[in-house]
Amino acid sequence: MTDLSNGIEHAQRAALARVDADPEETAEWLDALDAVVAHVGRDRAQYLFDRLAEHARASGLASPRTPVTRYLNTIPPAEQPPYPGDLDLEERLSAALRWNALAMVVRANRAYGELGGHIASYASASDLFETGFNHFFRAASPANGGAGGDLVYFQPHSSPGVYARAYLEGFLTEDHLKHYRREIAGPGLCSYPHPWLMPDFWQFPTGSMGIGPINAIYQARFMRYLQHRGLANTAGRTVWGFFGDGEMDEPESLGALSLAAREGLDNLVFVINCNLQRLDGPVRGNGRVIDELEAQFAGAGWNVIKVLWGSDWDPLFARDHAGALARAFADTVDGQFQTFSANDGAYNRARFFSQDPALEALAAQLTDAEIDRLRRGGHDARKLHAAYAHALAHRGQPTVILAKTMKGYGMGAAGQGRMTTHQQKKLDIDDLKAFRDRFRLPLSDSDVEQLTFYKPAEDSPEMRYLHARRAALGGYLPRRRMAASKGLTVPSMPAWGAFALDAAGREMSTTMALVRMLAALIKDRDLGPRVVPIVADEARTFGMASLFRQVGIYSPLGQRYEPEDLGSMLYYREDTRGQILEEGISEAGAISSWIAAATSYSVHDLPMLPFYIYYSMFGFQRIGDLIWAAADQRSRGFLVGATSGRTTLGGEGLQHQDGSSHLAASTIPNCRAYDPAFAYEVATIVDAGMREMVEQQRDVFYYVTVTNENYAQPSMPGGDAQAWREGILKGMYPLAAESHATAQVQLLGAGAILGEVVAAQRMLKEDWGIDAAVWSVTSFTELQRDGMEAERRARLDDDNPHAMPYVTATLAATRGPVIAATDYVRAVPELIRAYVPRRYVTLGTDGFGRSDTRDALRAFFEVDRASIVLAALKALADDGELDAAIVHDARARLGKSAQRCVAPWQR
Repeated sequence: MTDLSNGIEHAQRAALARVDADPEETAEWLDALDAVVAHVGRDRAQYLFDRLAEHARASGLASPRTPVTRYLNTIPPAEQPPYPGDLDLEERLSAALRWNALAMVVRANRAYGELGGHIASYASASDLFETGFNHFFRAASPANGGAGGDLVYFQPHSSPGVYARAYLEGFLTEDHLKHYRREIAGPGLCSYPHPWLMPDFWQFPTGSMGIGPINAIYQARFMRYLQHRGLANTAGRTVWGFFGDGEMDEPESLGALSLAAREGLDNLVFVINCNLQRLDGPVRGNGRVIDELEAQFAGAGWNVIKVLWGSDWDPLFARDHAGALARAFADTVDGQFQTFSANDGAYNRARFFSQDPALEALAAQLTDAEIDRLRRGGHDARKLHAAYAHALAHRGQPTVILAKTMKGYGMGAAGQGRMTTHQQKKLDIDDLKAFRDRFRLPLSDSDVEQLTFYKPAEDSPEMRYLHARRAALGGYLPRRRMAASKGLTVPSMPAWGAFALDAAGREMSTTMALVRMLAALIKDRDLGPRVVPIVADEARTFGMASLFRQVGIYSPLGQRYEPEDLGSMLYYREDTRGQILEEGISEAGAISSWIAAATSYSVHDLPMLPFYIYYSMFGFQRIGDLIWAAADQRSRGFLVGATSGRTTLGGEGLQHQDGSSHLAASTIPNCRAYDPAFAYEVATIVDAGMREMVEQQRDVFYYVTVTNENYAQPSMPGGDAQAWREGILKGMYPLAAESHATAQVQLLGAGAILGEVVAAQRMLKEDWGIDAAVWSVTSFTELQRDGMEAERRARLDDDNPHAMPYVTATLAATRGPVIAATDYVRAVPELIRAYVPRRYVTLGTDGFGRSDTRDALRAFFEVDRASIVLAALKALADDGELDAAIVHDARARLGKSAQRCVAPWQR
């Protein structure tokens, strides 16, 4: 996040320093604006102000450098709606939640010091959450089949507070709380929101800073997409995002703000917990982070509401006719505000109120204890309720609420405002007793010492109130739907993939084949509307332009212009009911849209089938954190790495050529990764993926790499179709079933390099008289997982002492060394080394990519046919099946020599 503090301060001081040439005229303008506010309302005044600013810009006048308002609350007391709740009961409930959240962390770390956990974050966020839980967060109601309801992205470090509430609600037991951060044995609680670990509770993973904000934005956008396409009624539902001010430094946190404003997502509310502290110290010690955030959100087109000061300050503001408080706030930076929060009323009187006689006079009527109780706005339910209500009523823009809080609020000397408060995991007995007394908890000294969890009796006024409020809002949350109430029916493969099954040698790339399948699937009456094509500004590259006219590009504004190519068959058509999500040059945005669609079965009880097609180098390498979060969220859909491999995207060079995405994909347990070479393999994989994800509703997603290289596509092999299918899906099969029995060497090829392997087979036969069998390896990852599972069964199960991996069993009836060549780093084929029963040689594209022709690149990386032939000959010689002199001659004949050049990974 750019530090704007100095610029903001300069602009404010420059404005004050200007000489007013006509004070009387200025007063008339200001009086007129005040009159509109007083007699017509703030909305009308804001409208006039905005129109005046637009007119000024149109007239060539410079606009203010930064849209920053005074360091005061946005909503004046006179415009606060009446508070609808029972503050006394809410404060007692809040005290119980605060204690239980603290107790579960301290108990865990007393027993196991390495477990960690966070106390101070929830201490600052509790009132932000509770105002929502008591008055705003609507749950999916049983009345509409469990669909609908608001969506809440919770600040991850405040998870203990959400657990504490679920304990009072009865969803979690005391045993759950006792097993905080201990999930292996017993009913444990995960550290942060993780749907994979608590699939019936957490909806959205937010533990990696920055992914929550961008996912919340694209979730709100996807809800509009569903509404406009007539697939779901998402009107009236709100996406709430609770995030920290320090988290806003992550590029993903602010990177999609303009999209939310551009598309008018008034179903989106961010609440930023501005406790002014991150892990090590102040977020902006020498500036004011709230000013920065206001400038950035307002500049991006958001509605900004500041909640800085609690109701205790209102009488002071009312008496401050000279504006002394506002001036003092403008001269105080966050580092000093933090110091104020860490000290008592006497210190704040001496250091803040004594800096100006006008401030001294304001504080003269207050005792030190009353000064100590002056709350920040984020700890005042009345102020927060007003802000939330205004946010929901606002139309045409997303809203951000900047709520000023104290980190470690209520922790006293043990943590409130302290530099080390984020690391505070334990409190001594005196600190615990002080916490009890501060929040008036009915706990004995023994209860405090033993960290006894506190739950009021079920028939107590507090518990009746808690359940009544949630009943009024439709039920409890967070709660996660684990399966859609109804899956989808997948059409038969010939209906959309017949051309691939019977390709008969027609030339095409696997990218073109997949796009053709996608176009056919979209035409299916039942499944078609649920397909979501997603691209990051490369649709034409991938041959998807035909879909522009067929289904249109989604835009909430429709198409307000005449596209330049209107007369063409493939013109660029935007439509409010468009099906394609064209995300521009934003892989992070595109994957966030994919996540929203891939989890729609759970979030909206509406299974969707997203296909995100992108340059494979810009997937796992660029947005791996978001893909990992997608896995955690149990996403279901297809990620399609197009133009994949190190050597197929010839001229694009180092940054674009992918040699490692399959290695990254292999680390994600519920990602099924495939690197098919032929169109019929692609069709088989897509068919299996659709059936697994939307028919059987299994929590997996598929990563399929396809290439841009045109070559002759064979038809699906004849014979036992089920056997071929099984081989493709398990990860390998022979291209000619009859050849491997007599072959002297086994050649394994994958994806883009399979063609080189087939050519190497011919060379071995024609030039050296050696028979070789060729195997298409569609997934080294699936083979490795099968091997690990077989290994584990043999180790742990007496009934399966000789469990055999699929690779081992498949190669058992063959002979000779095994050579594997891929367009990826050698670590990918190395995944199965443990399960190959004989000499195993791997070839890959380790090193930096570079620009050249495909042939030159494959020769450079030593994955061309000549290199494969040489590897086979050398392996045979090492096995004693071939004279070493033949290998020596082959090197010279093929132009391969160690002296010729250094290794590709060293260049």
